[in-house]
Amino acid sequence: MSHKVIVVGGGIAGMQTALSLAERGIQPLLLEKSERIGGKLTGWHQLFPSFTPASEVLGDLSARLKDSGAEVRTNSEVRKIDKQGVELTDGTSLEADAVVVCSGFDLFNARLKEEYGYGIYPNVYTSADLEAMFNENRVLTAEGKKPQRIALLHCVGSRDEKVGQRHCSRVCCITGVKQAIELKKLYPTADIYNFYMDIRMFGPGYEEMYRQAQQEYGIHFVRGRISEASETIDHRVQIKAEDTLVGRPLKMTVDMLILLIGMKPGESNRRFAENSAIKLAPSNFVQPHDSFLHNVCSEAPNIFYAGTVTAPKNVGESLNEAITAADRVAQYLSARQ
Repeated sequence: MSHKVIVVGGGIAGMQTALSLAERGIQPLLLEKSERIGGKLTGWHQLFPSFTPASEVLGDLSARLKDSGAEVRTNSEVRKIDKQGVELTDGTSLEADAVVVCSGFDLFNARLKEEYGYGIYPNVYTSADLEAMFNENRVLTAEGKKPQRIALLHCVGSRDEKVGQRHCSRVCCITGVKQAIELKKLYPTADIYNFYMDIRMFGPGYEEMYRQAQQEYGIHFVRGRISEASETIDHRVQIKAEDTLVGRPLKMTVDMLILLIGMKPGESNRRFAENSAIKLAPSNFVQPHDSFLHNVCSEAPNIFYAGTVTAPKNVGESLNEAITAADRVAQYLSARQ
C-alpha cells in the first residue's frame, strides 16, 4: 500500500469507501469524529423496503472493513480540508495524496417547528426516536401504555422555506410507510395515520410497499398538513389538520405523534468550504463538480465525495457512490504515477 488516502467520516459511505480503497491496494485512513463508526445507521432498526435489520448491514460492513486492514481513528474530528490533506480540531495536520469527504448529514431539529410540540409534549416523538424504541422493543407512550392511535407527519424539516429547508429529503416518505407497517405489526388493532403533502415513492419496491401498507395493513393516508398540536388533560396529543382531498378541516386526538424529520446539510460543510476547493450548493449540501459524469468529484483533482454530504440518499445509493468514489481515487492515483 503505497498511497495514503484520508476518508473523512465513518458512516456507511466512509466505511465502504475505505473498504473499497483497501481492496484496491490503496492505503486508507478513516477519520470519525465520534467514539464509534457506523454513523446514523447505528440508531436504525430495519431498512426499507426489505425490512432488513440495520445491524446486519452494519455488522457485515464492519467485519469486512476490519479484515481489510484499513486504519480507523475515532474521536478524530476534521476542522479543515485542503489539497495537502486535513487538519483536525486538535491542531494535528495529516497529509494525504487524496481526500474523500463522507461527512454525511444532520437530522433536522424538530424543536424548530414549535407548533408540533416536540420537546414540549411528552408524546410527540421524531422518526429517529421511534427507531430507538423499535431497537429497544419498547414502543409505548410516555405513560408506559400501548398506543391505540398514532399519527405520523411527513416533511418535518423538508420542503419548508420557513426553516430554510427547501429541498426534499427523499427518504422520509418511505420511512413513514415503513414505520407505519412496523407499528401495525406491533399493534394490529391500532389506527395508524400518515399525514402527507405528496407521497414520493421513487425507489424500487417503494410504490409496492405503499400499496401494501394500505391494502394489507389498513394504514390510513391523509393528504394534508397538521397545522398544530396541543396536549390534552390526559397527556394525549390533539392535532388539527385539513384533509385537502375532501376540502374539510380535521381534528383528532392520538396517543403518539411521530414527526418524520428530514436530512439537513452537515454543520461541517460550511467549515470545509472556507479554505478549500469544496463548494456549497444553494441547499448548503456540498456541490459536486457536476451531477452526471463527475458526481463524486470536487473542483480539486484530489478531493472526492461520497454519500449524503452532497444530497439526501438512501443506504444503497450511499454504498454504491462510495464504490464509485474509490474507483475515481484509484484512477487519479494511477494517473500520477
